Amino acid sequence: MARIVQKFGGTSVADLDCIRNVARRVKTEVDAGHEVAVVVSAMSGATNQLVDWASDIGSLHDAREYDTVVATGEQVTVGLLAIALQNIGIDARSWLGWQIPIRSDNVHGAARIDSIDGWAIHDRLKNGQVAVIAGFQGIGPDSRITTFGRGGSDTSAVAVAAALQADRCDIYTDVEGVFTTDPRIAPKAKKLSRITFEEMLEMASSGAKVLQTRSVAMAMRHNVNLQVRSSFNDITGTLVVNEDSVVEQETISGIAYSPDEAKITIIGLPDKPGIAAGVFGALADQQVNVDMIVQSASSATKKTDISFSVGRDDLKKAVDIINKIETDLEFESVDASPNVAKISVVGTAMRTQPGVAKTMFETLASKGVNMHVISTSEIKISVLIDSEYTELAVRSLHTAYGLDNDS
Repeated sequence: MARIVQKFGGTSVADLDCIRNVARRVKTEVDAGHEVAVVVSAMSGATNQLVDWASDIGSLHDAREYDTVVATGEQVTVGLLAIALQNIGIDARSWLGWQIPIRSDNVHGAARIDSIDGWAIHDRLKNGQVAVIAGFQGIGPDSRITTFGRGGSDTSAVAVAAALQADRCDIYTDVEGVFTTDPRIAPKAKKLSRITFEEMLEMASSGAKVLQTRSVAMAMRHNVNLQVRSSFNDITGTLVVNEDSVVEQETISGIAYSPDEAKITIIGLPDKPGIAAGVFGALADQQVNVDMIVQSASSATKKTDISFSVGRDDLKKAVDIINKIETDLEFESVDASPNVAKISVVGTAMRTQPGVAKTMFETLASKGVNMHVISTSEIKISVLIDSEYTELAVRSLHTAYGLDNDS
């Protein structure tokens, strides 16, 4: 007998038939003798509707009331799933975030989980009851409902699994697992049987949508065994594991891409200490997240240029911030481009296998793809390219690293 946390996203609980399908999947695990807790998202599209309502009623709304509104989507789903389980003979009870409780900080709309008191659920599981838990929500220090932002239900599931000391956390979605790249772009993409936490973290942060970065980081920190599976078939999914569990890696595990990028170049900055801190400090103060950064200086002119990437939605805000501190920074001009994409090659084997960068650069050059910015980590190489070449770059790199499924 094992203790399993199952998480079902919005597409998995999109309508009543989908919810009945989820109930049958839960019953399969219960019939096998396992203790089961289920974490669910709102029904597909429900949260977007709630967000629209909150925004329409008042664009400058109270963030605490916003959370009160958008958290109701999961409340509907847990109630419906609990009823569906009861109707097929499974003892089940719904839990909202505040009932467990899942305690968080008070950053409404993007709260972070502080602690989970899992004892009440622990006792119910021991007695054979299925716990149906609302993802995405908790309770802040002021006893107000909080929500966890994008990917919050995945994060909730991993946190619950850690608190309950679950043997495994299964993330059910509309894909069969983690692929070497997006199969919609590269039809020959292969499903991975397993991937390390580090690789999944890099893939998620580089644009892969299967798992959210926060949930992977939490699973890695608490050593929660993850499995990504499809809600719509019984095909074995992808295990996300510690690197020690992988005997030997191929050179590359996957190609990730993020199409929603923008590039900013600040031209003619004085080449002196404190300039970079002035630029990125101002952006950080206004909650603008910066990703790739490259700086080029000229000893002859004592000037430097700094290029960096931001999310496309943050482009206008970032440029406005920089222009407001023009007097302090004494730069010559700002160039902004919304039409770039980030392409990343990911694999832990980069630590020991040479030539990974060479293959990437030669492949892109052979296809006439120019690289604007390059950044590296121990297991990842990322480049910014013109967005019109995104699909060509992904497919070409996927083939170049021998990732194509030829069966």
